Amino acid sequence: MTLPRLIASGFGSGLLRPAPGTIGSFVALLLGAAMLWWWPPMLPVAAAVFYVVGLWAVAACDAVDDPGWVVVDEFVGQWIAMLPLTMVSPLGLGAAFVLFRVFDITKPGPVRTAEAMGGAQGVMADDVVAGVIAAGLLWMVRTGWPGVLD
Repeated sequence: MTLPRLIASGFGSGLLRPAPGTIGSFVALLLGAAMLWWWPPMLPVAAAVFYVVGLWAVAACDAVDDPGWVVVDEFVGQWIAMLPLTMVSPLGLGAAFVLFRVFDITKPGPVRTAEAMGGAQGVMADDVVAGVIAAGLLWMVRTGWPGVLD
């Protein structure tokens, strides 16, 4: 497996069936939980780095039509969705996972618009937007009901 394909497939998690996007998001959730537990500032850095590296990997694989095995975008979106979390908790992780998957799968307005950009940018951008929407909702819950997600 080439390096771009290894990265684009989320270290092979996108090759698993069924539902490679959900499997990739779950792998990202576990990795994100480890980052939150070990050193929380690593999470936004990883999301930014994987976004840039993901653009390169998707373009290098000529996977601009977002085939199912490409899940590096799910990694980035899932990590963005987790940014409001301050600690590892089952409720917080579950909420970040479910919200991100709902917005990624249903593709409401801004998510669909981002996807329509096409190319590697479109492959990555729709998951970024889905992650931002999920993070915004989690942030509102955390500020409106302190301690709920902890």
